[in-house]
Amino acid sequence: MPEYNAPVPYILALDEGTTSARAALYDAEGRRLGLVSHRLPTRYPAPGWVEQDAEELWRLQLRSAAELLERAGVPPQEVHAIGITNQRETTIVWERATGRSVSPAIVWQCRRTAQACEELSRSSAAPMITRKTGLVVDAYFSASKLRWILDHVPDADARARDGELLFGTVDTWLAWKLSNQAAHVTDFTNASRTMLMNLETGDWDADLLSLFDIPRAMLPRIVASGGVVGVAAGEHLGAEIPIAGIAGDQQAALFGQACYRAGQAKNTYGTGCFLLLHTGGRRPVSRHGLIGTRAASADPAPQFAIEGSVFAAGAAVDWLVGSLGLFENARELEAKAASVDDNQGVYLVPAFIGLGAPHWDARARGLISGLTLGASRATLARAALEAIAYQTRDLVEAMESDTGERLAELRADGGAAANDLLMQFQADILGVPVLRPKDIETTALGAAYLAGLATGVWKDPAELERFWQLDRVFEPTADPGRREELYAGWKRALRRAQTHEEGG
Repeated sequence: MPEYNAPVPYILALDEGTTSARAALYDAEGRRLGLVSHRLPTRYPAPGWVEQDAEELWRLQLRSAAELLERAGVPPQEVHAIGITNQRETTIVWERATGRSVSPAIVWQCRRTAQACEELSRSSAAPMITRKTGLVVDAYFSASKLRWILDHVPDADARARDGELLFGTVDTWLAWKLSNQAAHVTDFTNASRTMLMNLETGDWDADLLSLFDIPRAMLPRIVASGGVVGVAAGEHLGAEIPIAGIAGDQQAALFGQACYRAGQAKNTYGTGCFLLLHTGGRRPVSRHGLIGTRAASADPAPQFAIEGSVFAAGAAVDWLVGSLGLFENARELEAKAASVDDNQGVYLVPAFIGLGAPHWDARARGLISGLTLGASRATLARAALEAIAYQTRDLVEAMESDTGERLAELRADGGAAANDLLMQFQADILGVPVLRPKDIETTALGAAYLAGLATGVWKDPAELERFWQLDRVFEPTADPGRREELYAGWKRALRRAQTHEEGG
């Protein structure tokens, strides 16, 4: 184990997201000194299928980290610790002996197991799954993805039972690679998204492993979000560096937003949209389509959150820019959206891979409604941005129904939080203030905080609260009647997207 003798306690955060592999560097005041990102290619080999190359994911993440240290002029010997945060639920299986993946990584968005999960959701086992995990039965989570790999990769099931294959989410894969196969670990936040961990005990559940027929020998050791779990080998970044923090991206963002107490909430605007409300030591039970999950914590006592996950938020912008080529980039889309006063009755429901919380409708599909000859590129741009805010309101209403309390404010982060038009519309459609911090990359920040707390850079989360700095408050300005009129139009479009035709 290396000595903690760096003259300046720099913290390196590896932020492996759905669309990019990023690395960020922080100092002892929580200031971000640099960020390097490389786009992560994604494949869609069949309708609803989403894959990535696990080996490429690793290479790009390592490349981002190495380039960051070089650009920042920071010797790797001065990096105090590494924190890892990651796209959750994405499933990777690899050979114990060689470290080579046996199939593409099945991304969290992938719906190849949707039919099997629909059948399971109608079975007598479904209530048990939800009771033990806090999750609804859905292809979103890792268990059915892992079972699919074992069923479809030649000899995978037999090799897994013989102890030759290992499973992990992206955090586990990165820690394994960084440590040269010494650390096969995941933290409570990521494990709670697999549909294999008992939310109460924080351990792999025998009944769930039996139900999905998963060999326990494949599974990583579950560890706390903050704590040294291994060491990055010197050959990767130029020095041995402790791996001291791990959290799934959304729980890391909650931690980076300084939401450490029950009742505090944040929403991350990325490829998807993820609303988390901290519930402290109380395990949440949702009756309105949300899920219970572990929250990242420096405290050894279990901490929980209630979460709503939207599958396609920024993905709708990417679709208009990349797939349809209607705009050069997201900045042009925002400018066009701002050039019109309203949506002209046009709604875009981005149910490209079905709908997540609170609807959980795998068969829903995307649509654009309300088109007239007066609609334009600007109208579509505005409809895409508004769809993100409408879906967030769906989550907030479900959350308020679960808790019986009105949301007082919403902290926003993620790439799309930089969009002023979206943030203002979000405040308007919710009717509550939206707070945007100066550093909207709070996912990486949360991972850095966890690593720094574990290695003595900071003594407790209270010390970190002073680092949170407000950039802007977006106060609601919309007329309440107009707000409800717009939202009613969204609900009508949503119902059309959920209309399932029989046959065909």
